[in-house]
Amino acid sequence: MSRSVVVAIGGNALSPSGEPATVTNQFRHTRESLAPIVDFVLEGRNVAIVHGNGPQVGDELLRGEVARDAVAPLPLGVLVAATAGWIGYMIQQSLENALRRAGSERRVVTLVTQIEVDREDPAAREPRKFVGREVDAEDVERLREDGFAVERDDRGRLRRRVASPPPTSIVEAPLVAELVGRGDIVIAAGGGGIPVYQDPDLGLEGLDVVVDKDRAAALLASEIGADILLVLTDVDGVYRDFGTPDARRIERLTVEEAKALLASGELGVGSMAPKVEAAVAFVESGGQRAVIAELRHARRALAGREGTEIVPDRT
Repeated sequence: MSRSVVVAIGGNALSPSGEPATVTNQFRHTRESLAPIVDFVLEGRNVAIVHGNGPQVGDELLRGEVARDAVAPLPLGVLVAATAGWIGYMIQQSLENALRRAGSERRVVTLVTQIEVDREDPAAREPRKFVGREVDAEDVERLREDGFAVERDDRGRLRRRVASPPPTSIVEAPLVAELVGRGDIVIAAGGGGIPVYQDPDLGLEGLDVVVDKDRAAALLASEIGADILLVLTDVDGVYRDFGTPDARRIERLTVEEAKALLASGELGVGSMAPKVEAAVAFVESGGQRAVIAELRHARRALAGREGTEIVPDRT
């Protein structure tokens, strides 16, 4: 594909903390977040969209816990599929409406996507990724009895933590490539995709873990041959000395420089390290460049005027 971009949008962009997670509010934020994507489409770019679902899947877990005496709870993989469907619907409808108002007839489709992981990977058993919103202290013991790890995140909030192995392949990647290649906008790998593994007798089977959506976006971008990976978040790039008076944004990193930054531990194990790791993986696999930027600066970031750009090593 030419002029193709995979855009990764965090679930918090659609459901910010500190605000009621009503469908009305989430639709409003969805519409607000899509302006740069409309611009990309009108520029003639081919686009695939990957969205997060951390707050939403956390709310689904809570619904299941509240109603567990009335209905059987759903496994985590099924909840990823469910949230990918309804978040995809919000993005698809909002984007279609915006494109029609802009005079574009480009089509939009949501594809519920399966992501293969290695069931034997130690990361498939180690809870490291936070999901959902803050939980009340009085619920911690009950959640732990139900099998959830509950720990404090980097903001001191008690939250569920689940296993998150790296993705190895995307089952529907050829279909995404076909659709995007002919100009359709595809919403794929929602929430990082539905984690599956290959059973020698049964074929594909689900696994109760989650896949990091930025890593899934990087893999999708590689597997469909996209030019650019654009990771949109709530900060305007990668920083040195983040959270200190000396904090400064990094405008550009080569793959080698990005790996050194990751190895230094300066990015910690929070949300930025996986984004940089995903960007490095995409560029190393042949991508032209990856950009990590704030959602509202998406268009300027794609043009190289905002955010942090990760590029191949100099030759």
